[in-house]
Amino acid sequence: MSNTALTDDQVDAELKKLVQFIKQEALEKAREIQIKADEEFAIEKAKLVRSETSTIDSVYERRTKQASLAQQITKSNITNKTRLRVLAARQDVLDDVFEEATKKSLDISKDSDKYCVLLKDLILEGAFVLYEPAITVSAREKDYDLIKKVIPIVVEEFTKAAGFAVTIAINAAQPLPAESTGGVIVLGSGGRIVVTNTLEERLKLLNEESLPAIRVAIFGYVLLCAVHILSG
Repeated sequence: MSNTALTDDQVDAELKKLVQFIKQEALEKAREIQIKADEEFAIEKAKLVRSETSTIDSVYERRTKQASLAQQITKSNITNKTRLRVLAARQDVLDDVFEEATKKSLDISKDSDKYCVLLKDLILEGAFVLYEPAITVSAREKDYDLIKKVIPIVVEEFTKAAGFAVTIAINAAQPLPAESTGGVIVLGSGGRIVVTNTLEERLKLLNEESLPAIRVAIFGYVLLCAVHILSG
């Protein structure tokens, strides 16, 4: 090993080289740390973005479902309310139809000839339902004369069809109310069996039995017109 001493300039030069080396090492190390930090930041940023994106997607999906459900509920409520209003309106129309029919039934007894035929048919129908040899008939007091007029006709037609005679008496103890629209109540078995053939009852039966057909006749035509208009 040489024991030659370094001059001051040489020492300064060596120190500068050492400092430069250390600085270079520090810079490279700093770059490595920066690069690693940037990579870790990018990774964490990506994770955070994915997490937040997933959260946002979940919230969006949940709110979309909630909005869709709320829309369906609102639509269903509107549909139900509309249907109820339509049904109510239809019922009002049907009520008006039968109210008008009730008013018209008051005029039936005004034509005595037609009403007389109707009374005969109503009593005869009751007689065939009861199928007994003795029956009584309740009617409005003002219809008693017509009842007396048709009883022989009913007896003749019933006897001819049934093969045995029937006696028919007016049940004066239990007349129909004066405000009744007319018709009769036919009683058999000592009043225990009753066949109600009043005009009110016949209209009630017509209401119950013919309502579907009337509904189709009225509203089916309206619906058909609406479809025609919309398709035209």
